[in-house]
Amino acid sequence: MTRLLLLARHGSHAEVGHVLSGRSEIALSTRGHDEAAALARHLAGVDVSAIRASPRRRTVETAAAVAQSHGIDVVHAPSLDEIDFGAFTGRDFASLADDPDWQQWNAERGSARCPGGETMGEAVARATGFLAAVGEGTTLCVTHCDIIRGVVAHWLGLGFERMFQLGCDPGSVTTLALDERGGATLVALNERPRDDLPR
Repeated sequence: MTRLLLLARHGSHAEVGHVLSGRSEIALSTRGHDEAAALARHLAGVDVSAIRASPRRRTVETAAAVAQSHGIDVVHAPSLDEIDFGAFTGRDFASLADDPDWQQWNAERGSARCPGGETMGEAVARATGFLAAVGEGTTLCVTHCDIIRGVVAHWLGLGFERMFQLGCDPGSVTTLALDERGGATLVALNERPRDDLPR
């Protein structure tokens, strides 16, 4: 039984790198739509058997570009939703930089909780539980940066404090091969189909 997971990060939006969007319903930017289209071209020759997406607008829009080219419906997967960042949600990163709770969250990802939100472990547990149960074939899962990095860290046996060493750019794809023992092999990390973007 072959089970491949293609973990794609949604395309860019206006707040990327500036604001912790969290579970907001921000849409893709023009650049994000270009990245989604490039992702669809990148995966055009891949036999994708199912497409799952976090219910956020930006992930659904990204998944839709691939779904259209493959003739597959996008199924919403709440387990792939963004981390519940609680009180951090909607704040710009400049204002978060001096917040002791934010500093603790990033320094102690293995144990810290977002004020009013989730721990990293809770977010990754729901995502990996869902991913471990996908069917045979190749499943595209469009989700969020920290979910992808957390899932990879989990299956590589890395502490969540080391997840920042894993690249995860907008519109990128990370590939995992699941085994029958509940483990996974990292096949590719942060593949970026940037060369396909219009110039």
